[in-house]
Amino acid sequence: MKKGLVLLLVGTLVFSLFSSVCYAEQKIVDAMGRTVSIPDKVEKVICSGPGCLRLLTYLQAQDRIVGVDDMETRRTQFDARPYALANPQFKEYPEFGSFRGHDNPEQILVLEPQPQVIFKTYATMGHDPIELSQKTGIPVIVLNYGDLGGNRSQLFQAVRIMGQALGQDKRAEEVVAFFESAIQDLHDRTKDIPEDKRPSCYIGGIASKGPHGYQSTEPGYPPLAFIHANNVAYSTGLKGKALMHSNVAKEKIVDWDPEILFLDLSTLQMGDQAGGLYELKTDPAYAALTAVQKGKVYGVLPYNWYSRNYGSILANAYYMGKLIYPDRFEDVEPQAKADEIYSFLMGKGVFDIMNESFQHLVFKPVPVK
Repeated sequence: MKKGLVLLLVGTLVFSLFSSVCYAEQKIVDAMGRTVSIPDKVEKVICSGPGCLRLLTYLQAQDRIVGVDDMETRRTQFDARPYALANPQFKEYPEFGSFRGHDNPEQILVLEPQPQVIFKTYATMGHDPIELSQKTGIPVIVLNYGDLGGNRSQLFQAVRIMGQALGQDKRAEEVVAFFESAIQDLHDRTKDIPEDKRPSCYIGGIASKGPHGYQSTEPGYPPLAFIHANNVAYSTGLKGKALMHSNVAKEKIVDWDPEILFLDLSTLQMGDQAGGLYELKTDPAYAALTAVQKGKVYGVLPYNWYSRNYGSILANAYYMGKLIYPDRFEDVEPQAKADEIYSFLMGKGVFDIMNESFQHLVFKPVPVK
């Protein structure tokens, strides 16, 4: 009798220990301030919303996805998402919903294997994260995608939250340190250049939820801010949304008459008869600009493509620095620098692939005459 009781107690203890191992959980506080319970070891995930899979790739955990949104499976002439170009296998995964967070719970529930966690950026876009978790029974971790400007802390928080959930804390800190180091390097190279040695610049053609023409800009455009350039669209006192996407009047650009013009090559998506390049070539107002007359119009990597391309932002900053202040960037070869950045973030250089997609105009003078 006593022997049987002992065996029962031992068995119960073993089962309890086994269960605690199998069902071990960790608590994650997400960007909404919610405490989310997830498995202690997360091996299967999906990423919902603009830029979410980009962050997972930075953390070297892209092999843990079990599905993608339909942005990843599209086959188009243009693609300026380095994380996707470095991982063409994304196109072969099953879809769980539409882009911009429009997740389909039914599609998620038939994924095999099932995701243990859903990461979601831009929580107010597409499917509500709380409702999505209720419908699927899968925990949803909300992330603020942030930016490299005034919302940099949100980006770094997102990287760290995702890293904690995946057991990739060390890599998360490496990614944060990489961005901080690059931004500091750009600052140190240019911080003491006198105002009268900073030529006026303007960047046009920036995408925002799709391609735009040359009037589309960003007053707080980080690559120019990092190198203390004289961005004519920026003015002291601008804050928050005023620093983000803006369509400026053509007359304003003519009045500014910047010494150097940059063209965000995402505008080429608009075709041969529209977009920033077409406008610079055909509009008499732009034809009169000093930079157009002198051939000082230069192509740069797309800033936004399913949200902000953080690696390309750094690459553009080094190219712009080299162009505007060549003596401060003598050791930098922009194309090689771009692939150095991409290789760290995604394990592969993809500059040549993007350059080919964008008519070999990346980091080159753009023919507008």
